[in-house]
Amino acid sequence: MTTLALGPSWLDPDYLIGTFGLIGVLVIVFAESGLLIGFFLPGDSLLFTTGLLVTSGTLDTPLWLVCTLVVVAAIVGDQVGYLFGRKVGPALFKRPDSRLFKQENVEKAHEFFEKYGPKSLVLARFVPVVRTFTPIIAGVSRMNYRSFIIFNVIGGTLWGAGVTLLGAALGKIEFVHKNIEMILIAIVLLSVLPIVIEFLRARSKSKKAGPAAERDSGAPGPDDLPGAPGTGQRGRHAKR
Repeated sequence: MTTLALGPSWLDPDYLIGTFGLIGVLVIVFAESGLLIGFFLPGDSLLFTTGLLVTSGTLDTPLWLVCTLVVVAAIVGDQVGYLFGRKVGPALFKRPDSRLFKQENVEKAHEFFEKYGPKSLVLARFVPVVRTFTPIIAGVSRMNYRSFIIFNVIGGTLWGAGVTLLGAALGKIEFVHKNIEMILIAIVLLSVLPIVIEFLRARSKSKKAGPAAERDSGAPGPDDLPGAPGTGQRGRHAKR
């Protein structure tokens, strides 16, 4: 199996699994699901690689047990994120930027949560960075706890078990084994794609809002010039 040549070696899924085993996978899934420091971790590619290694026999743990533990780690991680959000509340939005914390990530997750409501807990699972902050924002917003648990379980199951099973299924294909590096890079790019699309949409909206804001600001238009029809003035002949 080749090594993913993308980012530092300690973020390479193959390295992480080979060094820390299943315990390392569970810790990373937990951290990325709801801890502020976990947003940069390679969740999608890690789960895919885990499923692939189970199929190839490199990871000697039954697939059903791996999926169950991954789902539990994902659900518990979101739970911790939600409780943290309820505790810190608005203070989270006032926290200054640091090397590991960017205010824009919180705002992005907040917009995502406001746009999609409770189902954002499911959708966010498949969007890097956003999936880390969304349960925290749900806690800040004091989302109904029962609804949170329901959508948390659904999202954690679809993402945790789904991506792992996908890796296990595709791991049986020879092409995947021979091109694992390319496959993992494709997964990373697909994971980032929703963020890119959202960024382009926001950029397009801001460009459209620019001319509208100028019109609303009171800047004189053609009809507002002296002597223009409808302004109540009749040019030089107005005094006659």
